[in-house]
Amino acid sequence: MFDPNLPQAGTEIDAVQMRAQLNGLKDLIDAVPAGPQGSQGPQGEPGPQGPAGDPGGPPGPQGIPGANGVDGATGPQGPPGEVTNAVLAAAISGTSSNTNAVTTLDTPFADPDVETIRQKLNAVILNGRR
Repeated sequence: MFDPNLPQAGTEIDAVQMRAQLNGLKDLIDAVPAGPQGSQGPQGEPGPQGPAGDPGGPPGPQGIPGANGVDGATGPQGPPGEVTNAVLAAAISGTSSNTNAVTTLDTPFADPDVETIRQKLNAVILNGRR
C-alpha cells in the first residue's frame, strides 16, 4: 500500500520499502477506471465552399532603375604569369651592349696554355654581346 509519508527526510532509503511504495502507486493507477470504449460516430457532411476572394487590382507600373553603385577597391596584385621566350628576348634586348667597350685580345701568345686562356676570354667577351 502507498504511504505518502515515506521515505522520511534524513533516513536511508530501504529497497523493500521503496519497492512497496512503487507497487502501491502502480495499484492506485491501475484502479483508475478507464473511459467507455465506444465506436466513433459517422463522419459529418463537408461544409459548403465559400466564394472566391477578390483577385486584387492590376499590377503596378515598372519602377525606375536604381543608380549604379560605387566601384570597390582594387584587389591585390596576382602572382606573375609564365614568361614566354618572346617576352624574355624583348626584356633583355639591348643589354648585350654592356661588353662592347671591352676589346678582345687579338695578339696570340706563344705559350699554348696562355693561348688557350686568351681564346676562352675572347669567347666570354663575344658571348656577352650575343
